[in-house]
Amino acid sequence: MKWIVGLGNPGAEYANTRHNVGFMVIDELARKHGSDVSGNKCKARTGEVRILGEKIALIKPMTYMNLSGESVRAFMDYYKVKLEDLIVVYDDLDTEVGRIRLRYQGSAGGHNGIKSIIQHTGTQTFNRIRIGISRPKPGIVISDYVLSPFAKAEQTDVRRMVEEACEAIEYAVSHTFEQTMAKFNSTATGKEQA
Repeated sequence: MKWIVGLGNPGAEYANTRHNVGFMVIDELARKHGSDVSGNKCKARTGEVRILGEKIALIKPMTYMNLSGESVRAFMDYYKVKLEDLIVVYDDLDTEVGRIRLRYQGSAGGHNGIKSIIQHTGTQTFNRIRIGISRPKPGIVISDYVLSPFAKAEQTDVRRMVEEACEAIEYAVSHTFEQTMAKFNSTATGKEQA
C-alpha cells in the first residue's frame, strides 16, 4: 500500500498558510477521488483513495509540524507499511512558488517536519514532493513567513502546484519514483515540454 503524508499544522488559523501546503495536496487528492480525510488514527487525520485499483492511504499528522515523525512512525508500526511506499509532501523555502521538486533522499534542509520524520524513521531516504513557497524578503522572520498565507498574486501558482503534486502522486502509483522524478522535475513548472 502506498501512503502519502502531507505536512502541516492542525487548526483553522493555519489552514491556508504556506506551511500547510502539504495538507492542501492531501485534501485535493481526496476530493479528486471522491473521498475525504476524516479518519482519526495514529495521531493523524486519515483517509483512503483508490488510484488505478490500488489503495492509497492519505495522512495529515495532527501533532504540529515539529512532531510529524511521531505520526509517521505510528502509522508505519500499526499498518506495517514500507518506507519505500511513502511519499511526503511539504513546503520548501528553497523552491520558488510555482515549482514542485521531487527527491528520494537528503537532509531536512532546516524543515522541522522532515527533521522529525528522519529522527523517527532513522533514515534520510524516503520519497518527497517539495512544494515551492520561496524565501521571504530580507528582514522577514522565517517562522512568521511560513505561517502566513500565500499572497493573492500567488494563488494561481499555488493551485497549479497542488494540482501537479496530485498528478505526480497519481503517476507514482504505476511508475517508479525515479520515473516520476524524471517527468515532474523536467521543467520549471514540473510539466514536461510538449
